[in-house]
Amino acid sequence: MRLVGRSQRPTGPHHRRERETVSEHLLEVKGAFKHFGAVQALRGANLHADVGTVMALVGDNGAGKTVLTKSISGIYQLDEGEVLWEGSPVTIAGPKDSARLGIEVVYQDLALCDNLDVVENMYLGRETRSSFRRLDEAKMEAETRRVLRDLSVTTLQSVRLPVAAMSGGQRQSVAVAKAVLWNSKLVVLDEPTAALGVAQTRQVLARTKRLATQGLAGILISHNRSGVFEVADYITVLRLGQTVAEFKRTETTQREVVEAITAGQLSQVPGMEGVVA
Repeated sequence: MRLVGRSQRPTGPHHRRERETVSEHLLEVKGAFKHFGAVQALRGANLHADVGTVMALVGDNGAGKTVLTKSISGIYQLDEGEVLWEGSPVTIAGPKDSARLGIEVVYQDLALCDNLDVVENMYLGRETRSSFRRLDEAKMEAETRRVLRDLSVTTLQSVRLPVAAMSGGQRQSVAVAKAVLWNSKLVVLDEPTAALGVAQTRQVLARTKRLATQGLAGILISHNRSGVFEVADYITVLRLGQTVAEFKRTETTQREVVEAITAGQLSQVPGMEGVVA
């Protein structure tokens, strides 16, 4: 498999094995800029996601990972940059736009309602109704069971179990299944293993890897480098709002990724714009 290149390519010792442009990506973000007042959160960041693969997005705190993914999901709008979906430019002005494209985001807080059961959470706000405008409980429950089965979720005793009674790993599984249910093409997972135990982390990583085998594209934001190397196909490194490296997971090491996170070469040093060497 060959790596695919992008415009505004990062340079430096960590940027290697760049992709050659051979086909369009499902999602491609080029030259993303975003500022909040005097704070420049993104400075020309690039990212792509492909069907059947998991792209890990890594970087230190403040690197711009969350801002970039929230721009993809429509929570923020980019000041500059281009977003391509299946090769065509798109404007994502809000979460509804991203949902229509097929982008679903599983945030760190999961956005699940503790007092509702699995089926109710999966269909919250999108309930299926019968011809008599009644809730079609049987159909919703059957679809919930199907998606959980396809993702190999076997730890739930019942789809009618309230979320409040579930472990952290089980909740993450429900959140991922909810994203898959709505015919999504791209699932973004923001720190899915944060605050989980070892066994629960293994479950969530298995769910993440399963997304690719289901024909979806995945973007994984994580500080768990071992988990990243277990499930990701490619790794994009952000540093101070810039993309400084992209690695093919099977052709790199954790040491190289850490070096890129901490010392990846920047095309523009914050606070030094316009300074002549």
